[in-house]
Parts: sequence; C-alpha cells; structure tokens
Amino acid sequence: MKVLYFAWLREKAGVGEEEVAPPDEIADVADLIAWLKARGGRPAAALADLRAVRVAVNHEHVAFDHPLKPGDEVAFFPPVTGG
Repeated sequence: MKVLYFAWLREKAGVGEEEVAPPDEIADVADLIAWLKARGGRPAAALADLRAVRVAVNHEHVAFDHPLKPGDEVAFFPPVTGG
C-alpha cells in the first residue's frame, strides 16, 4: 500500500510517500492512521491532529471510515481552499 503526504504533512512526516504493509486487520482509513501512529516517528507526528487532515483513496476524497484493500493508494493532505 502506498501512503502519500502532501504540503505541511509532507514536511512534518519527513517523506512524501512510503510503501507500507499494514496487518490484515487494518480495515479502513482510521485503522491505517492508528497503525501509522503506533509505528511512531515523524509520520505519526504528522497525523497527530486530524482536525486539519483530509484523505483520498485512489484519488477520491473519502471519510476516515472508508474501507481499504491491499494495493490502495492513500493520500493525506490539508484542506484546500480556493479563491
């Protein structure tokens, strides 16, 4: 599974993307976030406060309860404003 970090999340995570192999019991985005946080390190710090984090799975904006399957691409990014 590929995990992508954009904007200030990339800066805090220290990486733009990473390949991860979460355990089989990871069923949705919230589970993935909890697993990423449990690993510790800078990506965990980047996801510490989810109030300003949005997520996309396979290029589609989704909620944190969106189900995941092996091979998905999960992107974390800040809210985007237009003007």
